[in-house]
Amino acid sequence: MIDSQVTIKLTSDEALVLSHWLEKLQMTDLSRVVDDPAVWAPIHRIAGTLDKTLPELFAADFDQRLEAARQRLRPED
Repeated sequence: MIDSQVTIKLTSDEALVLSHWLEKLQMTDLSRVVDDPAVWAPIHRIAGTLDKTLPELFAADFDQRLEAARQRLRPED
């Protein structure tokens, strides 16, 4: 069977928050979170793609941008 590609569309806010979370995930003791080594290939691919497409990651005000994105994504109670 030939692998086909899957496209995932995210808003800028979703991409920024996900990128930050993936970075934190990759810096933890991952064996506690990811029990299947096969999962690492897609995790690294997604993280790398986000790193290349998000100039906000390198902005001086990154922390403020990240917090603003998180606030916009949180459901209102």
